[in-house]
Amino acid sequence: MNDSASVISATLDDHLEVVAKLRAEAMPLIADMAAKLETVLRNGGKICFFGNGGSAADSQHLATEFVVRFSRERAALASIAFTTDTSALTAAGNDFGFEWVFARQVEGLCTERDAVIGISTSGTSPNVVAGLDAAKKIGALTIAFTAADGAACGEIADLTFCAPSKVTARAQECHLLVGHILCDLVEAAFADE
Repeated sequence: MNDSASVISATLDDHLEVVAKLRAEAMPLIADMAAKLETVLRNGGKICFFGNGGSAADSQHLATEFVVRFSRERAALASIAFTTDTSALTAAGNDFGFEWVFARQVEGLCTERDAVIGISTSGTSPNVVAGLDAAKKIGALTIAFTAADGAACGEIADLTFCAPSKVTARAQECHLLVGHILCDLVEAAFADE
């Protein structure tokens, strides 16, 4: 096998092994998260996402799936990514420090009816930790997506999905996969309304 073929094969093997662990370990948690997100939306709340780098991109991606659609025709579902407002991000970063860019938005835009999902593969990103902490203080449902051990984000959140890998790429793949499953389950609950 040439060098690129071995890298591809090893990566795919690793991915499949992690997804197999995900299937074995996380199905009840994913179902619980979906049920709680449905309840949030039915009670007039919204789903708020945030994270850094690839997790920021996942936040935007998943919020869009809820607002626009995942795979079914249905009414828009209330969701927003706190990674998209450059004025809020830069003002909070400038005036308070980068650690507060999500917490300030949570304080200004969230209520106890909302769900707040912080995504951090390390589980220790200071701004994600602060955002989840701010959400917890107002009584919102808090959910963390992290890598294998949950870390500080997992200690704060009401529900924590720990991707069954410490490899950032595998964790991010799991975050998006679980995010898509949540979109599918929640969307199905609203599809015939």
